[in-house]
Amino acid sequence: MPGTIKTEIKPTGKNEGLSTQLSTQLLKGTTKLPKSVLVQPKRSFRVIYGDLERLPHRVRHYVEENARLCQPDSIHICDGSDKENDLLMYILQKDGILKRLPKYDNCWLSTTDPADVARVEKKTFMSTKLKRDTIPTPKHGADCQLGNWMSLEDMDNALNMRFPDCMKGRTMYVIPFSMGPVGSPLSKIGIELTDSAYVVASMRVMTRVGSKVLGVLNDEEFVKCLHSVGSPLPLSRPIHNNWPCNPQNTIIAHIPHRNEICSFGSGYGGNSLLGKKCFALRLGSILAKKEGWLAEHMLILGIENEKGQKKYIAAAFPSACGKTNLAMMNSSLPGYKITCVGDDIAWMRFDSSGKLRAINPEAGFFGVAPGTSMKTNPNAMKTVKSNTIFTNVAQTSDGGFFWEGMEDEISKSVTIESWLGDKNWSKEDSEGKPAAHPNSRFCTPAAQCPIMDPAWESTEGVPIDAIIFGGRRPKGVPLVYEAMNWQHGVFMGAAMRSESTAAAEHAGKVIMHDPFAMRPFFGYNFGDYLKHWLSFQDKPNLQLPRIYHVNWFRKDANNHFIWPGFGENARVLDWVFRRCDGEDSADMSAIGYVPKQGTLNLSGLKEEVDLKELFSLPPDFWRDEVVAIGKYFDEQVNQDLPPQILDELEKLKQRVAAL
Repeated sequence: MPGTIKTEIKPTGKNEGLSTQLSTQLLKGTTKLPKSVLVQPKRSFRVIYGDLERLPHRVRHYVEENARLCQPDSIHICDGSDKENDLLMYILQKDGILKRLPKYDNCWLSTTDPADVARVEKKTFMSTKLKRDTIPTPKHGADCQLGNWMSLEDMDNALNMRFPDCMKGRTMYVIPFSMGPVGSPLSKIGIELTDSAYVVASMRVMTRVGSKVLGVLNDEEFVKCLHSVGSPLPLSRPIHNNWPCNPQNTIIAHIPHRNEICSFGSGYGGNSLLGKKCFALRLGSILAKKEGWLAEHMLILGIENEKGQKKYIAAAFPSACGKTNLAMMNSSLPGYKITCVGDDIAWMRFDSSGKLRAINPEAGFFGVAPGTSMKTNPNAMKTVKSNTIFTNVAQTSDGGFFWEGMEDEISKSVTIESWLGDKNWSKEDSEGKPAAHPNSRFCTPAAQCPIMDPAWESTEGVPIDAIIFGGRRPKGVPLVYEAMNWQHGVFMGAAMRSESTAAAEHAGKVIMHDPFAMRPFFGYNFGDYLKHWLSFQDKPNLQLPRIYHVNWFRKDANNHFIWPGFGENARVLDWVFRRCDGEDSADMSAIGYVPKQGTLNLSGLKEEVDLKELFSLPPDFWRDEVVAIGKYFDEQVNQDLPPQILDELEKLKQRVAAL
């Protein structure tokens, strides 16, 4: 029988979450909430799907206290079944949030409120007792670029003014989810409470959801994830595209000491799918430091050579650097096969024999659609043609999808309706407005990818032989170079820079610092993060992976790419593979080991490559690079910078001076 929840408010133990903290304030009379919130009506809540009584005690308590806080009309406990998913899709169609794309099997399109289209970094905070726990103290009053912090008191006030009654008229969905294979010792479990069926449907793709998760959780700790679109019924303002949200009051909060994430006001992507960046990276990195492992913004791929030998590589790239394309690459090097373990996040832990092992904690791909095509990423295109939720892409008159980059893949006879509803969109008449939003996405099951690695769901993880850092650098940085040792490799990750499409406050394209490709995702002080990475070189009997830096994007004097990229990148991975086996195929340079002449396999390459230019180290460029890195460390990391990183910078400066 469905359970019921009473509205009695009473404090329950320490650190139990937002609503317990609010309940205590209510009893003490220290809140400044409206009278209507302070005096709750006597009523019960309907559990319309699932059984509240069968939830583990801690989970039930978490559901009950937040139901008292948010006041939903009903509660739905998710089991992850196909039957449940059919019900959700029916609800989402009925509410006008999803429409079917009949050209493909079980594919759906959603268009959001134009005010809710991306992650909102300026409204995303870590909340800890001490500011220094979260971010370094910048020098000379500079603005910190390594995270946002809010005091616990201010955060509680901000949340307490948003969440009471926020789910009135709506259903609260209870999503038990596992980050990583269910039951793996490398996995973690979360419970997300949300009033968005779109979030439930997407979390079902991106994580492992359902009753099996509760079965392995028992009554242990879990990450608490509370989400609301912030639009209780009846609506106080009109909504766009049937997409409820509250962008004026959006906030995404991480409260590590309560193991809690609270997100309000946005229904989109990483703001609402709380297993993604919020759990997997921000809270995940904190858990990793505490427990002695690594939670990283990295793809994981397997590479098998012509002899059947196989290695696994983890790689960190900022946005616009071809991360997903590399993860799903078709090798152009004869005899080489690439397999995908994950395209975005790696959780890595050294096993009992000292080998670093990695899992992809996600179960799906939440990929940027524009630029993805049969030319750039055929495996992604094959993956998304069934069981996929598309958001803010364009649609075609024959029931398909479209975005920039697909111009050669649709019939000339079809018309295009843009994500903004222009039913006869054309590039010529669009006044510069794209058909699909630049941050439009596909949410698709990883298991459908044609090149998923057989071990991608291994509970013990895959063994990592190499770690690659990369960026989009049009000048000065060679195609590939290898770190001299682990410490130098950590320095390379800390010094990562990449050309980005400029944010509003910049003009044109700029080179941005993005250490470890984690700049928006650090859960704790970057200086301590570096110390954590460095600590592994002092631990006995660890087989530390080799570390590399790659740059597919170097240009010549005519502004043309020197390296062809895409499938040809397998030639670089081949050199990395052989170096991991100890092959003597590298020469020392001022910045690290580079391939010896003739050791980069170019056989069968269809276009001529100027290797001399591709691997040149312009002295003026590298002197400027040393200055820029030093200035960034000094201003942003300041006194929290580990001395080993400063030592590596000084060594680089001396080597570059001799160029």
